Amino acid sequence: MQAANYNESVWPESWDSVERVEMKICINGAGAIGGYLGVMLADSGCDISLVARGPHLEAMRSNGLKLEAGDKTRVVDISCTDNPAALGPQDFVILTLKAHSVAPVVDQIVPLMGPDTAVVTAQNGLLWWYFYGLAGPWENHQLQSADPGGLIWNTLGPERVIGSVVYPSCEIVAPGVVRHLNGNRFMLGEPTGVKSDRVAVLGEIITSVGLKAPIRKKIRDDIWFKLLGNTSFNPISVLTHATLEQMGRDEGVRDVIRQTMVEARDVALKLGVNFSMDIEKRIDAGVNVGAHKTSMLQDFEQGRPLELDALVASVSEMGRLVDVPTPTIDAMLALVQLRVSVDS
Repeated sequence: MQAANYNESVWPESWDSVERVEMKICINGAGAIGGYLGVMLADSGCDISLVARGPHLEAMRSNGLKLEAGDKTRVVDISCTDNPAALGPQDFVILTLKAHSVAPVVDQIVPLMGPDTAVVTAQNGLLWWYFYGLAGPWENHQLQSADPGGLIWNTLGPERVIGSVVYPSCEIVAPGVVRHLNGNRFMLGEPTGVKSDRVAVLGEIITSVGLKAPIRKKIRDDIWFKLLGNTSFNPISVLTHATLEQMGRDEGVRDVIRQTMVEARDVALKLGVNFSMDIEKRIDAGVNVGAHKTSMLQDFEQGRPLELDALVASVSEMGRLVDVPTPTIDAMLALVQLRVSVDS
Protein backbone atom coordinates (compact mmCIF):
# COMPACT_ATOMS: atom_id res chain seq x y z
CA MET A 1 0.00 0.00 0.00
CA GLN A 2 1.35 3.45 -0.89
CA ALA A 3 0.53 6.78 0.67
CA ALA A 4 -0.51 9.55 -1.67
CA ASN A 5 2.23 11.85 -2.89
CA TYR A 6 1.92 15.63 -2.60
CA ASN A 7 4.12 18.70 -2.71
CA GLU A 8 5.14 21.06 0.09
CA SER A 9 3.04 23.82 -1.47
CA VAL A 10 -0.25 21.99 -0.93
CA TRP A 11 -0.04 21.83 2.85
CA PRO A 12 -3.35 23.35 3.92
CA GLU A 13 -3.70 26.89 5.22
CA SER A 14 -5.55 25.31 8.17
CA TRP A 15 -2.18 24.60 9.85
CA ASP A 16 -2.31 28.24 10.96
CA SER A 17 -5.87 28.17 12.24
CA VAL A 18 -6.53 24.67 13.58
CA GLU A 19 -7.38 24.66 17.27
CA ARG A 20 -4.83 22.64 19.19
CA VAL A 21 -7.53 20.60 20.88
CA GLU A 22 -8.56 19.36 17.42
CA MET A 23 -5.08 18.10 16.57
CA LYS A 24 -4.34 14.41 16.73
CA ILE A 25 -0.83 13.20 17.54
CA CYS A 26 0.17 9.54 17.57
CA ILE A 27 3.46 8.44 19.11
CA ASN A 28 4.34 5.19 17.38
CA GLY A 29 6.79 3.17 19.44
CA ALA A 30 5.95 4.24 22.98
CA GLY A 31 9.04 2.87 24.72
CA ALA A 32 11.27 5.02 26.91
CA ILE A 33 11.46 8.16 24.73
CA GLY A 34 7.96 7.74 23.31
CA GLY A 35 6.50 7.19 26.76
CA TYR A 36 8.27 10.26 28.14
CA LEU A 37 7.02 12.38 25.27
CA GLY A 38 3.51 10.97 25.65
CA VAL A 39 3.28 11.92 29.32
CA MET A 40 4.61 15.40 28.64
CA LEU A 41 2.27 16.00 25.68
CA ALA A 42 -0.74 14.93 27.77
CA ASP A 43 -0.92 18.58 28.87
CA SER A 44 -0.78 19.97 25.33
CA GLY A 45 -4.50 20.07 24.71
CA CYS A 46 -4.08 17.74 21.72
CA ASP A 47 -5.58 14.29 21.24
CA ILE A 48 -2.58 12.10 22.14
CA SER A 49 -2.38 8.37 21.48
CA LEU A 50 0.38 5.79 21.80
CA VAL A 51 1.22 2.66 19.83
CA ALA A 52 2.97 0.05 21.94
CA ARG A 53 2.93 -3.71 22.47
CA GLY A 54 3.47 -6.50 24.98
CA PRO A 55 3.60 -6.12 28.78
CA HIS A 56 4.34 -2.39 28.46
CA LEU A 57 1.05 -1.85 26.61
CA GLU A 58 -0.93 -4.00 29.03
CA ALA A 59 0.50 -2.13 32.02
CA MET A 60 -0.40 1.24 30.49
CA ARG A 61 -3.92 0.05 29.79
CA SER A 62 -4.37 -1.25 33.34
CA ASN A 63 -2.51 1.33 35.42
CA GLY A 64 -1.81 4.31 33.18
CA LEU A 65 1.62 5.46 32.06
CA LYS A 66 3.92 6.45 34.91
CA LEU A 67 6.80 8.89 34.51
CA GLU A 68 9.52 9.16 37.16
CA ALA A 69 11.61 12.32 36.97
CA GLY A 70 13.91 13.08 39.87
CA ASP A 71 11.83 12.91 43.03
CA LYS A 72 8.57 13.46 41.15
CA THR A 73 6.18 10.85 39.79
CA ARG A 74 3.27 11.39 37.46
CA VAL A 75 0.69 8.94 36.11
CA VAL A 76 -1.50 9.71 33.10
CA ASP A 77 -4.33 7.78 31.53
CA ILE A 78 -3.66 7.91 27.83
CA SER A 79 -5.09 6.23 24.75
CA CYS A 80 -2.85 3.33 23.74
CA THR A 81 -3.14 0.43 21.33
CA ASP A 82 -1.20 -2.15 19.36
CA ASN A 83 -3.50 -1.56 16.36
CA PRO A 84 -2.78 1.79 14.67
CA ALA A 85 -5.73 1.30 12.32
CA ALA A 86 -8.04 1.83 15.30
CA LEU A 87 -6.78 5.40 15.71
CA GLY A 88 -7.44 6.71 12.22
CA PRO A 89 -5.64 9.52 10.40
CA GLN A 90 -3.49 11.85 12.50
CA ASP A 91 -2.08 15.35 12.12
CA PHE A 92 1.34 14.20 13.35
CA VAL A 93 2.78 10.71 13.66
CA ILE A 94 5.93 10.75 15.80
CA LEU A 95 8.08 7.70 15.15
CA THR A 96 10.06 6.78 18.27
CA LEU A 97 10.75 3.25 17.08
CA LYS A 98 14.36 2.27 16.52
CA ALA A 99 15.17 2.96 12.87
CA HIS A 100 15.40 -0.73 11.90
CA SER A 101 11.94 -1.37 13.37
CA VAL A 102 10.07 0.84 10.90
CA ALA A 103 10.18 -1.27 7.72
CA PRO A 104 8.60 -4.37 9.31
CA VAL A 105 5.58 -2.35 10.49
CA VAL A 106 5.36 0.29 7.76
CA ASP A 107 2.07 -1.08 6.43
CA GLN A 108 0.61 -0.72 9.92
CA ILE A 109 1.60 2.97 9.94
CA VAL A 110 -0.29 3.69 6.70
CA PRO A 111 -3.77 3.80 8.36
CA LEU A 112 -2.50 6.75 10.44
CA MET A 113 -1.87 8.74 7.26
CA GLY A 114 -4.33 11.34 6.08
CA PRO A 115 -3.55 13.50 3.04
CA ASP A 116 -1.76 16.09 5.24
CA THR A 117 -0.24 13.92 7.98
CA ALA A 118 3.34 14.81 8.94
CA VAL A 119 5.73 12.06 10.03
CA VAL A 120 8.25 13.10 12.68
CA THR A 121 11.30 10.82 12.74
CA ALA A 122 12.44 11.08 16.37
CA GLN A 123 15.13 8.46 15.78
CA ASN A 124 18.91 8.15 15.76
CA GLY A 125 21.08 7.83 12.70
CA LEU A 126 20.97 8.46 8.98
CA LEU A 127 17.42 7.67 7.95
CA TRP A 128 15.62 6.69 4.75
CA TRP A 129 14.64 10.26 3.83
CA TYR A 130 18.12 11.79 4.20
CA PHE A 131 18.61 12.88 0.58
CA TYR A 132 15.07 14.15 0.05
CA GLY A 133 15.15 17.85 -0.79
CA LEU A 134 18.95 18.02 -0.41
CA ALA A 135 20.12 20.19 -3.28
CA GLY A 136 23.04 18.74 -5.17
CA PRO A 137 24.08 15.68 -7.14
CA TRP A 138 22.56 13.18 -4.68
CA GLU A 139 19.14 14.79 -4.29
CA ASN A 140 16.47 12.12 -3.73
CA HIS A 141 19.06 9.33 -3.63
CA GLN A 142 17.66 6.41 -1.66
CA LEU A 143 19.87 5.09 1.12
CA GLN A 144 19.78 1.31 0.87
CA SER A 145 21.29 0.53 4.27
CA ALA A 146 18.52 2.53 5.91
CA ASP A 147 15.72 1.46 3.59
CA PRO A 148 16.44 -1.59 1.41
CA GLY A 149 14.48 -1.38 -1.83
CA GLY A 150 12.99 1.97 -0.87
CA LEU A 151 10.12 0.36 1.04
CA ILE A 152 9.60 3.18 3.57
CA TRP A 153 10.26 5.92 1.00
CA ASN A 154 7.66 4.51 -1.36
CA THR A 155 5.09 3.70 1.32
CA LEU A 156 5.12 6.79 3.53
CA GLY A 157 6.61 9.37 1.18
CA PRO A 158 9.57 11.60 2.15
CA GLU A 159 7.44 14.73 1.64
CA ARG A 160 5.73 13.94 4.93
CA VAL A 161 8.90 13.99 7.02
CA ILE A 162 9.90 16.41 9.76
CA GLY A 163 13.36 15.49 11.02
CA SER A 164 14.08 15.40 14.75
CA VAL A 165 17.18 14.94 16.87
CA VAL A 166 16.33 13.58 20.31
CA TYR A 167 18.42 14.46 23.36
CA PRO A 168 16.44 13.25 26.41
CA SER A 169 17.80 10.15 28.12
CA CYS A 170 15.11 7.81 29.47
CA GLU A 171 14.66 4.17 30.39
CA ILE A 172 11.82 1.74 31.00
CA VAL A 173 12.25 0.54 34.58
CA ALA A 174 9.14 -1.69 34.57
CA PRO A 175 6.21 -2.25 32.23
CA GLY A 176 4.28 1.00 32.10
CA VAL A 177 6.96 2.93 34.00
CA VAL A 178 9.42 5.33 32.34
CA ARG A 179 12.24 7.08 34.15
CA HIS A 180 13.57 10.36 32.79
CA LEU A 181 17.31 10.76 33.43
CA ASN A 182 18.20 14.04 31.75
CA GLY A 183 17.60 16.27 28.75
CA ASN A 184 14.43 17.80 27.31
CA ARG A 185 15.36 18.87 23.77
CA PHE A 186 13.69 17.64 20.59
CA MET A 187 15.30 19.50 17.69
CA LEU A 188 13.05 19.84 14.63
CA GLY A 189 13.64 20.65 11.00
CA GLU A 190 12.21 20.23 7.54
CA PRO A 191 14.49 18.28 5.17
CA THR A 192 14.12 21.15 2.70
CA GLY A 193 15.26 23.71 5.28
CA VAL A 194 12.09 25.81 5.16
CA LYS A 195 10.29 26.88 8.34
CA SER A 196 6.91 25.52 7.37
CA ASP A 197 3.63 26.09 9.15
CA ARG A 198 3.51 22.45 10.19
CA VAL A 199 6.94 22.46 11.88
CA ALA A 200 6.12 25.76 13.57
CA VAL A 201 2.87 24.32 14.94
CA LEU A 202 4.63 21.20 16.20
CA GLY A 203 7.35 23.28 17.84
CA GLU A 204 4.75 25.37 19.63
CA ILE A 205 2.95 22.27 20.89
CA ILE A 206 6.14 20.70 22.25
CA THR A 207 7.40 23.88 23.91
CA SER A 208 3.99 24.54 25.47
CA VAL A 209 4.53 21.56 27.83
CA GLY A 210 7.96 22.67 29.04
CA LEU A 211 10.17 20.87 26.53
CA LYS A 212 12.59 22.51 24.10
CA ALA A 213 11.95 22.26 20.37
CA PRO A 214 14.35 24.50 18.44
CA ILE A 215 13.50 24.63 14.75
CA ARG A 216 16.63 24.17 12.69
CA LYS A 217 17.27 25.27 9.13
CA LYS A 218 19.94 22.57 8.65
CA ILE A 219 18.66 19.60 10.64
CA ARG A 220 21.23 17.35 8.96
CA ASP A 221 24.04 19.23 10.73
CA ASP A 222 22.42 18.32 14.04
CA ILE A 223 21.88 14.72 12.95
CA TRP A 224 25.57 14.33 12.12
CA PHE A 225 26.72 16.02 15.33
CA LYS A 226 24.92 13.40 17.40
CA LEU A 227 25.86 10.66 14.94
CA LEU A 228 29.59 11.22 15.47
CA GLY A 229 29.16 9.81 18.96
CA ASN A 230 26.75 7.06 17.94
CA THR A 231 28.95 5.83 15.09
CA SER A 232 32.01 5.52 17.33
CA PHE A 233 31.08 4.91 20.96
CA ASN A 234 28.16 2.59 20.26
CA PRO A 235 29.78 -0.21 18.22
CA ILE A 236 32.99 -0.01 20.26
CA SER A 237 30.93 -0.48 23.42
CA VAL A 238 29.51 -3.74 22.04
CA LEU A 239 33.04 -5.03 21.43
CA THR A 240 34.46 -3.85 24.77
CA HIS A 241 31.40 -3.77 27.08
CA ALA A 242 32.84 -0.52 28.43
CA THR A 243 31.03 2.64 29.53
CA LEU A 244 31.41 5.96 27.73
CA GLU A 245 33.85 7.15 30.36
CA GLN A 246 35.97 4.01 30.21
CA MET A 247 36.21 4.10 26.43
CA GLY A 248 37.14 7.77 26.23
CA ARG A 249 39.74 7.60 28.98
CA ASP A 250 41.57 4.59 27.54
CA GLU A 251 44.29 6.03 25.29
CA GLY A 252 44.18 3.24 22.70
CA VAL A 253 40.40 3.13 22.47
CA ARG A 254 40.23 6.91 22.31
CA ASP A 255 42.45 6.72 19.23
CA VAL A 256 39.94 4.37 17.58
CA ILE A 257 37.06 6.66 18.55
CA ARG A 258 38.94 9.62 17.11
CA GLN A 259 39.67 7.87 13.81
CA THR A 260 36.06 6.76 13.50
CA MET A 261 34.79 10.29 14.09
CA VAL A 262 37.29 11.70 11.59
CA GLU A 263 36.07 9.31 8.90
CA ALA A 264 32.41 10.12 9.59
CA ARG A 265 33.17 13.85 9.69
CA ASP A 266 34.94 13.68 6.32
CA VAL A 267 31.94 11.94 4.76
CA ALA A 268 29.62 14.59 6.20
CA LEU A 269 31.81 17.46 4.99
CA LYS A 270 31.55 16.11 1.44
CA LEU A 271 27.77 16.31 1.84
CA GLY A 272 27.86 19.97 2.91
CA VAL A 273 27.52 19.47 6.66
CA ASN A 274 29.01 22.00 9.09
CA PHE A 275 30.24 21.08 12.57
CA SER A 276 30.22 23.42 15.56
CA MET A 277 32.63 21.37 17.70
CA ASP A 278 36.02 19.80 17.01
CA ILE A 279 36.67 16.08 17.38
CA GLU A 280 38.47 16.19 20.74
CA LYS A 281 35.67 18.19 22.34
CA ARG A 282 33.11 15.83 20.80
CA ILE A 283 34.89 12.86 22.39
CA ASP A 284 35.05 14.69 25.72
CA ALA A 285 31.31 15.35 25.52
CA GLY A 286 30.76 11.59 25.50
CA VAL A 287 33.28 10.93 28.26
CA ASN A 288 31.66 13.55 30.47
CA VAL A 289 28.40 11.59 30.46
CA GLY A 290 30.27 9.24 32.82
CA ALA A 291 29.78 5.57 33.64
CA HIS A 292 26.91 5.15 31.19
CA LYS A 293 26.34 2.23 28.84
CA THR A 294 25.42 3.13 25.28
CA SER A 295 21.95 2.21 24.06
CA MET A 296 23.55 -0.25 21.61
CA LEU A 297 25.36 -2.08 24.41
CA GLN A 298 22.14 -2.22 26.43
CA ASP A 299 20.32 -3.66 23.42
CA PHE A 300 23.11 -6.21 22.89
CA GLU A 301 23.03 -7.34 26.53
CA GLN A 302 19.26 -7.83 26.33
CA GLY A 303 19.38 -9.71 23.04
CA ARG A 304 17.63 -7.02 21.03
CA PRO A 305 18.46 -6.06 17.43
CA LEU A 306 21.12 -3.38 17.13
CA GLU A 307 20.90 -0.05 15.29
CA LEU A 308 23.87 -0.94 13.11
CA ASP A 309 22.28 0.06 9.81
CA ALA A 310 21.28 3.61 10.73
CA LEU A 311 24.32 4.36 12.92
CA VAL A 312 27.19 2.58 11.15
CA ALA A 313 26.37 0.90 7.81
CA SER A 314 24.71 4.07 6.49
CA VAL A 315 27.89 6.08 7.12
CA SER A 316 29.88 3.45 5.24
CA GLU A 317 27.40 3.55 2.35
CA MET A 318 27.57 7.34 2.20
CA GLY A 319 31.37 7.15 2.21
CA ARG A 320 31.28 5.02 -0.92
CA LEU A 321 28.77 7.41 -2.47
CA VAL A 322 30.99 10.48 -2.00
CA ASP A 323 34.28 8.59 -2.49
CA VAL A 324 35.57 8.99 1.09
CA PRO A 325 37.27 5.88 2.56
CA THR A 326 35.91 4.61 5.90
CA PRO A 327 38.24 1.72 6.81
CA THR A 328 37.84 1.99 10.59
CA ILE A 329 34.05 2.21 10.37
CA ASP A 330 33.97 -0.74 7.94
CA ALA A 331 36.14 -2.84 10.26
CA MET A 332 34.01 -2.09 13.32
CA LEU A 333 30.85 -2.91 11.40
CA ALA A 334 32.23 -6.31 10.38
CA LEU A 335 33.41 -7.08 13.92
CA VAL A 336 30.11 -6.16 15.57
CA GLN A 337 28.10 -8.07 12.95
CA LEU A 338 30.15 -11.19 13.68
CA ARG A 339 29.83 -10.63 17.44
CA VAL A 340 26.06 -10.48 17.09
CA SER A 341 26.02 -13.56 14.87
CA VAL A 342 28.16 -15.60 17.29
CA ASP A 343 26.07 -14.59 20.29
CA SER A 344 22.69 -15.18 18.64
